Amino acid sequence: MNMGKPALAISAFLGTALAAGAVMAQDLIGQPTDGALGLQPGASPLKQDAIWFHDAILLPMCIGISVLVLGLLVWVVIRYNKKANPVPARWSHNTLVEVVWTIVPVFILVGIALFSFRLLFAYENMPEPDMTIKATGNQWNWSYEYPDQGVAEFYSSMLPEDEVARRGMPSALYRLAVDEPIVVPVGKTVKVLVTASDVIHSFALPAFGLKTDAIPGRTNETWFKADRVGTFYGQCSELCGVDHAFMPIEIRVVSEADFAAWVASKGGSMTAAADAEAAAAAPVAAPAAAPAAIDPASAVAPTPAPAPAPAAAQ
Repeated sequence: MNMGKPALAISAFLGTALAAGAVMAQDLIGQPTDGALGLQPGASPLKQDAIWFHDAILLPMCIGISVLVLGLLVWVVIRYNKKANPVPARWSHNTLVEVVWTIVPVFILVGIALFSFRLLFAYENMPEPDMTIKATGNQWNWSYEYPDQGVAEFYSSMLPEDEVARRGMPSALYRLAVDEPIVVPVGKTVKVLVTASDVIHSFALPAFGLKTDAIPGRTNETWFKADRVGTFYGQCSELCGVDHAFMPIEIRVVSEADFAAWVASKGGSMTAAADAEAAAAAPVAAPAAAPAAIDPASAVAPTPAPAPAPAAAQ
């Protein structure tokens, strides 16, 4: 059967859409997927809200505007070319058109802002955190500290390619896997304090919707709440020098029992913060007062008791 050009175009579009859907269905969780379309799947409420904002608000709006502008261009090319319109019009302004293309973009931007501000507020309105991690960007690695659990600062560096192969990891994890990952319990609100020791870096992990600049001399904060157990990868996303590409971030989300075991292996304690607060709040016992020393020069002799009066003669 001979298909016309419109039918061929529609068929090609549907084929592309089906192929894209098949690729998206195979997206890996927590790491990039070759040939995938769209954002990396979310593993936290913030990222899932960001994906909805992108897919339901921004993407349809961008496609609609692009199709409208393309349609207008095609219409103008066909309707007002030299052959179809040999005598050009002499007017140069149209008040109605200018009002429309001024008012309509305003409504579009207001519509975007309504959803955008809501998402930004969710990022800023952090719930009461269950734990805190301090992340420091260095040239060319990250260091982490768990003040609530008493885990001292440790450094996290990228695994070399041969080490990735030796551990039996997929080759795609080269420049993503690290020797000392962040470990957090599932379902807990984690506050991350982000700073840097030398130049500006950026703490970014797509699956959790994290992207916060690490600036020397300043501490920024962000948060996430992992909704599943697994391993998730990110990278420094601020161009910070020659080895910028070798600063991966790895977060392992585990059960509470596994997290407690990991904390113990790092020399920390799940009750370190509570113990420190209790020690700080405990009253300090005052030392017993020593008996005052008596200065011999100022000592006063005791006054003798008066002698009893002699008995009266009988």
